[in-house]
Amino acid sequence: MTIQDYTTYIAGLPRVLVGAAALFRDAGGRVLLVEPNYREGWALPGGTVESDAGETPRQGARRETVEEIGLDVELGPLLAVDWVPPGPLRPRPPLVAYLYDGGVLGAAQLESIALQEEELLSWRLVAPQELAEYLPSELGRRVSAALDVLAHGNGPAELEDGHRVG
Repeated sequence: MTIQDYTTYIAGLPRVLVGAAALFRDAGGRVLLVEPNYREGWALPGGTVESDAGETPRQGARRETVEEIGLDVELGPLLAVDWVPPGPLRPRPPLVAYLYDGGVLGAAQLESIALQEEELLSWRLVAPQELAEYLPSELGRRVSAALDVLAHGNGPAELEDGHRVG
């Protein structure tokens, strides 16, 4: 195979998006959610990994956290990785979503949150039992799996569309 053949082969391979986020909690176990302005619903601090620039999922989650809420926190272990296929409501390539432990934020850190106004409207802390109301899709299942990993040490969780498979 020549270099040109190899380049053509690589260019024809399927594309997959990579996303990464951080799961932050407060001392009471509530989860930090952000409200994007570019779509309905709530999310975690995070976003698309800039893999073309050599960024890893962990680096992407940390960069996005700094950009979105102004907190530069060293992330803990990987809690979950989720294969999210495209679908009628998700007209995009498949997504591999990494979710890292952001840890427990103290009062001073919570007070210092500075939202990226270009992308976010607000933030809030949500009790685990209320998460389904704010995150009704695969993201909610991913967060629940991550909280289970934190509680029971049975991770990281391997997920498909938010459902544990491994």
